[in-house]
Amino acid sequence: MVSLPLLSTSSNVTKPVIMAETMDPLAPSVNESSFTPSLMNKLRMRFGSGSATPRSMAEGYVEFGEFRAQAPGVKKVGTFAGVFCPVVLSMFSALIFIRMGYLVGNAGTLVTLAQFALAYGIVGFTVMSICAISTNGAVEGGGVYFMISRTLGPEFGGAIGTLFFFANVVSSALCISACTEALVENFGPNGYLVGDSPGLPNGDWYRFLYRSVLNAIGLSVSLAGASLFARTSLAIWVTMVVCLASAFLSFFITTPGMIEKPETNTLINVTSFKYTGFSVNTFYENLYPKYGRDYSTSDGELVDFASVFGVLFTGVTGVMAGANMSGELKSLCEYSSGELLQNNYVYLLPINVWSPFIAVGMLTATFSAGLSNLIGASRVLEALAKDNIFGFILRPMVPRSGNPVLAVIMSWFLVQIGIITGSLNTIAQVNSVLFMTSYFAINLACLGLDLASAPNFRPTFKHFSWLTSLIGLVGCAALIFGLRPAYASAVAFACCSLVVALHLLSPAASEPKWGSLSQALIFHQVRKYLLLLDPRREHVKFWRPQMLLLISSPRQAAPLIDFVNDQKKGGLFVVGHVRVGELDGSGDPLASEHKYWLKLIDHLKVKAFVELSLAESIRSGAAQLTRLAGLGAMKPDTVLLGFRDTATPKDFFRDPTSPYKTEQFDLDSGEIIFPARTSVSTRISASEYVRIITDVLSVKKNICLCRNFHTLDMAAVERRSASLKYIDVWLVELLTPSREEAFSVRALFALQLAAVVRSSRGWQHLRLRVHVVDATPLYADLYLVELESMDSAVERSNPSLSPARPVHERLEELLKLLRISATTHTVSEWPALDDFGQWSETSYDNGTTFSRVPHSYLQKVNHIIKSRCEDGTAVTFVQLPHPPKLPPHATDADEPVCEQYLQVLDDFTKDLSPTILVRGLKSVTSTAL
Repeated sequence: MVSLPLLSTSSNVTKPVIMAETMDPLAPSVNESSFTPSLMNKLRMRFGSGSATPRSMAEGYVEFGEFRAQAPGVKKVGTFAGVFCPVVLSMFSALIFIRMGYLVGNAGTLVTLAQFALAYGIVGFTVMSICAISTNGAVEGGGVYFMISRTLGPEFGGAIGTLFFFANVVSSALCISACTEALVENFGPNGYLVGDSPGLPNGDWYRFLYRSVLNAIGLSVSLAGASLFARTSLAIWVTMVVCLASAFLSFFITTPGMIEKPETNTLINVTSFKYTGFSVNTFYENLYPKYGRDYSTSDGELVDFASVFGVLFTGVTGVMAGANMSGELKSLCEYSSGELLQNNYVYLLPINVWSPFIAVGMLTATFSAGLSNLIGASRVLEALAKDNIFGFILRPMVPRSGNPVLAVIMSWFLVQIGIITGSLNTIAQVNSVLFMTSYFAINLACLGLDLASAPNFRPTFKHFSWLTSLIGLVGCAALIFGLRPAYASAVAFACCSLVVALHLLSPAASEPKWGSLSQALIFHQVRKYLLLLDPRREHVKFWRPQMLLLISSPRQAAPLIDFVNDQKKGGLFVVGHVRVGELDGSGDPLASEHKYWLKLIDHLKVKAFVELSLAESIRSGAAQLTRLAGLGAMKPDTVLLGFRDTATPKDFFRDPTSPYKTEQFDLDSGEIIFPARTSVSTRISASEYVRIITDVLSVKKNICLCRNFHTLDMAAVERRSASLKYIDVWLVELLTPSREEAFSVRALFALQLAAVVRSSRGWQHLRLRVHVVDATPLYADLYLVELESMDSAVERSNPSLSPARPVHERLEELLKLLRISATTHTVSEWPALDDFGQWSETSYDNGTTFSRVPHSYLQKVNHIIKSRCEDGTAVTFVQLPHPPKLPPHATDADEPVCEQYLQVLDDFTKDLSPTILVRGLKSVTSTAL
């Protein structure tokens, strides 16, 4: 083992911190992160090179609330032309020109109005969440994805961003399908604008051809640059307004008459339907639902509430472009019969004062909306690539210039796949589910930000609360699963799978560059529950191990760290380290080292906290950690130290046969993190080591000394090796062997630790053996006084534990009461010590106590324990003798006394299996309910 895997006096090079830069509130935050080998890192090195996001250090990483100067010469599109016009076009595209009759004709006016109210309610609450998040800092490219990822972290943000990307792709396919439908209805066989002329040929393959051509035109415009579309959006919006105005006027100008059935409707034989004009009877007739069949599908699918809402919701994905559809609904239910609305989705054409108005509106609105979604999809894909969410997979999508050409091409390709479906109503169902999932994530992000109460969450938009976000969140979830459970389940499964995959494989997750809301929420909840955890209400029935392991170099203590992680059994585990030094005003000497300790925890896969201390001496640093480690009621009650011996240290990080082998702590610069001890001269002094033990006991904490753990093969334990069979517990005090020792608090503490280890996963196949002696001390009265001075956890009034009974029967009864499965073994060959009185704890103030322990006695005891270990013992627990009493201030005479004490411990445990010398002060067992 190591001399003392406790503390280190070596110092690492610390880089100075430039305070002027870190304190500048306008400086971009450049989050440095070191390289972490992972599966994704290896794949990236195999298939590509370089960084996925070539950002200069001067540019840095822009987070919410930070600032970046606008590049000179870059012209930004205005809010009206760049935001309002595309949103309005997206909303009015397929819904008002092509599917309004489908909605009212099937669902009726009342249900349609209720659906609009429901949809606008969800969107309204979502808009509040969007405003709150977006006014809390600068939003970059990617829109919704950027907001979600910077709030919920790269895993959840990347998953939702991917779904949002596909939502834009599906929405583009939806609009192109709607544009194709308008094209065929106007210019196809017997189309409204060609009359009896043959017009454009119709058919499934012809329609796919038309959609492909429209998609290719959209690709050309997108490759030319989004600014070209933005500059024309205003003209398209004006055209759409004129066309829509003509539709409103036509309701009052056009006289009643018969409207012919479109050629695409092959479900019924009726050739025409009546347009009634203003009629009270028509109004009442269209008030209530009359679900029919959808003639735009190949088999005439039956329309229901869910399908109508799916189509309707596509009209509000433009996020509240306006509520001026209510007038359109009123006109529909008063002027058009239900049969006309159900069987002619483009009824606005034949009743318009001039049909080309509606044709132009249909084509321009649907095509522009499809183009807008195609450009939006490419920008989301570009943002995913820049954030390195999918590593080398999306690396080519990062543009070298302004326009993401490859992202546009990829988006176009996926839209091309989407338009194979053909049916506008079918695509609309998927589109609605994907957008509602995005809305769900936005509300979740805003709700989390509000509940986390982070000081930096100060949006300028104040008209929101956690309740509005919660209503929007619950509403989205209820609608998704209530209307389309199959689609919702598929999307939820895809989202969860993406979150898990990104967490395991994404470079952005392994090297996070922005904050995650989950950390803020965890902090908020942990703080709340820590305050509820009252140390005054602790009870022995609910005791669990709370360990502080003090180590010097993890290189030589890796198996010990791994073992203590099993020993904690759901309790607290703190890894402590002391650096000898002092603050000199140049910065924190431990700051650069702390990140490597966190990497160590990840590498060893242990559930532990790290506490580092800077002190003038090892003893004072250990005392600081012993008293101050932990928080609130979660404080270690047991301190573990490595054993001070002369064994040659083993470097488990470089040993090729070690399961802990790694190169991440050997830096390219030649620096070795956690250097191992190389000579005996670097050991801590005997007096300082013993005083650390004394300090731990003086603050009423349990102490454990761990020896020979460099021989522990944790892999053999986990694979149930036949050579490892037992966990041994010796309930014998070395200098005062007695049968009564097995029932003391310190003995039961060792028994409890052994039982906890055996109950841990990987150790349950081992059997627990308890060893006791059947010796009666020469000074029984003195020994009983010592026992009574301790808080024994065993009721001595219990008749079954009466000292008059044989010790093995009493011990078996005690194990039954404690519900511990173990076999008892009485050691009859344990040697006797002459003159028992001189070895009692009351005589430890005598400096010659341990020098008078016969060496032959220690050899015999060691031989007895070693012979039992040869049966296949994995770990041995023995009692730690009380350390010698030293004067308050260190003197030169302390060193030989402490050397004698440690020599006794060395002879006692020499060449044993991995051994823990335990001295417990607190009762940790209970026989009560």
